Amino acid sequence: MGRPVTLFTGQWADLSLKDLAKKAASWGYEGLELACWGDHMDVAKAAQDKKYCEQQLKILEGNGLKVWAISNHLAGQLICDVLDPRHDMFIPKELQGSSVDPEKKRAWAIEAIKNSARAAKNLGLKVVNGFTGSSIWQYIYSFPPASDAMIEAGFKDFADKWNPILDVFDECGVRFALEVHPTEIAFDIVTAKHALEAIEYREAFGFNFDPSHLHWQMVDPVRFIREFPDRIYHVHMKDAALQLDGYSGILGSHLNFGKQERGWDFRSLGHGGVDFEEIIRALNHAGYQGPLSVEWEDCGMDREHGAAEACEFVKNVDFAPSTHVFDEAFDK
Repeated sequence: MGRPVTLFTGQWADLSLKDLAKKAASWGYEGLELACWGDHMDVAKAAQDKKYCEQQLKILEGNGLKVWAISNHLAGQLICDVLDPRHDMFIPKELQGSSVDPEKKRAWAIEAIKNSARAAKNLGLKVVNGFTGSSIWQYIYSFPPASDAMIEAGFKDFADKWNPILDVFDECGVRFALEVHPTEIAFDIVTAKHALEAIEYREAFGFNFDPSHLHWQMVDPVRFIREFPDRIYHVHMKDAALQLDGYSGILGSHLNFGKQERGWDFRSLGHGGVDFEEIIRALNHAGYQGPLSVEWEDCGMDREHGAAEACEFVKNVDFAPSTHVFDEAFDK
């Protein structure tokens, strides 16, 4: 029996949960990883109202689906970021605009992530996925030069903001899984280690492993699993392709996804360069038994075709670890 295959609903928030649940079931998925936007999961309601939680779970149950995690990437991004007009697309209308104090926007985001832990508890879940934001992402290329003290201040800012949030996660018996990703406090192996050090290795904080964000940076996704075997709290299945031809580079060239001139892009599973068999082997060694959640992104493919194909791909690539070494039979 393989790990459950779920679909992350973040890229499908234009559809109602009822409509998406029907489609996902028909494509072969066993569950949904509910995004905390659209009508899929309102964490403010779910934190207070168990009947609302039951209502959302019934929609899934009616289609033979389960849920193992919810994800609140959008609110999480505001917590450590230096806020600018782009962040307004993630927040309630009454908080949008330059006349609103940025710290009010950040306070809303902090409470939304705390409510995500409370919502997960009321839903009977143990994991919330998301982003942290970063006050130092702007220093990724050190010119003008960024001092070591400036970088350390960024990790301290992360710890100062997230430790009180993680206290709520501890109270709820829920873990936060950061999707290691450019623009977050951790975007590769080195910064993931730094983030864990900053919060003194609190058990409430781990990772939502997504190989696509590592692959295009030329970081080995398998090595990431080997470095943090006990911190893989959730797994996204997503592919990416390097498209380097000497014309553009891996920084994206200010070109949107789907442009042929980009140096890299996301791809539907099996259509990029990620070695998923080695990832499954590494997850087996790490003892990960949670869901394999498809985060479907591919600007060059019809999404419904891609989502159905991706579900089948994950089921085909997943396998259980062996319970013995193959040549042990010779000892009998």
